[in-house]
Amino acid sequence: MPEIAVLTETELRRVVALELELVDVIEDAFRALAGGEVVMPPILSMDLPMVNGEVDVKTAWIPGFDGFAIKVSPGFFDNPQLGLPSLNGLMILFNAKTGLVDALLLDNGYLTDIRTAAAGAVAARHLAPETVTTAGVIGAGVQARLQLQAAHLVRPFERVLVWARDRDRALACAGDLETALGVAAEAAASPEEVVRGSELVVTTTPSREPLVRPDWLHPGLHITAMGSDQDGKNEIDPTAIAAADLYVADRLSQCGTAGEWQAVLAAGMDGGKTPPELGAVIAGDATGRESGRDVTIVDLTGTGAQDTAIATHALKRARAAGAGSVINT
Repeated sequence: MPEIAVLTETELRRVVALELELVDVIEDAFRALAGGEVVMPPILSMDLPMVNGEVDVKTAWIPGFDGFAIKVSPGFFDNPQLGLPSLNGLMILFNAKTGLVDALLLDNGYLTDIRTAAAGAVAARHLAPETVTTAGVIGAGVQARLQLQAAHLVRPFERVLVWARDRDRALACAGDLETALGVAAEAAASPEEVVRGSELVVTTTPSREPLVRPDWLHPGLHITAMGSDQDGKNEIDPTAIAAADLYVADRLSQCGTAGEWQAVLAAGMDGGKTPPELGAVIAGDATGRESGRDVTIVDLTGTGAQDTAIATHALKRARAAGAGSVINT
């Protein structure tokens, strides 16, 4: 009888952590995307404004991988008022050769959280300046914390600036990052202060109005924008993207409908250009940062390839540790 491994969030947290090994796993997934043989359909996305929620479904089949994941990721943003987390979800890992279910990963969004942060580290590793003294984050939620923890793995910095609409949340986030990373951290008065004062900035909000303006950009700045992942979301003013030396998409087809590139297209500011994808930069098929003075922007909408990569990695680590339970079908 086929066996299915079942892993809970608690078990997954024990065997998979946000560390350089995971950054390498996610980088390999981006590199595979550049090879052109990955099968990755468009995101299935539902916007549920009546309940202040959204649901995304992502998947990808990657040549050479033992399995492929289908990830369901709901976000219901009124949940904190009920004492519940905003995000949850699960991943189903199928055998890449037979299509049978190999594992059920009941991660409640944990794997998505850390693979998203690891993708930010990949972007920083390949596009941020070699030396980063101050890193900034716009937003003060889970990803704000994880993105800077991941970035610190590849670009160690000494200082953090945090801005959020709720200053108390910004202060709490700064305190957590100070403790976790052993750096000086403070709440900034505005997004402008964050951008002007940092070499590396990550935007982590669900904003539908631009938070980053072109006149704040400065030589040597890198921005990773990861909050825009649905139609209508927009953190970076399209004129800022047009003004940057380099814009890179995780998956251009997604970024044009769910990421920052959609605002650029809507404003007619693409200049007829086809931006490179992150995988092509990693593989050396596209030019990345050319000098320490370049302004670079990476647009992360999240890919099914990342989900397949982390799900496969998680099952491997779990089996090695003897974690989880098994059900027979």
